[in-house]
Amino acid sequence: MEQLQLQIQVNGEAREYIGVHTVAQLLAHLGHDAVPCAVEVNQQLVPKAKHSQHQLHGGDRVELVTLVGGG
Repeated sequence: MEQLQLQIQVNGEAREYIGVHTVAQLLAHLGHDAVPCAVEVNQQLVPKAKHSQHQLHGGDRVELVTLVGGG
């Protein structure tokens, strides 16, 4: 089975992925799957409970915001 290449923007940077089809897979690929973060796809917030079901498509604009504690 051939893996399709996905071209999306992540935090304003054009990127290409192979084998990444969902928000959860993208987060795992980027090493953010264990890090609290907010995810928007095309300016729509994707709740954490939907990360594994939310499909990514070519041309999507993804914004990732990691949460950092401090004071």
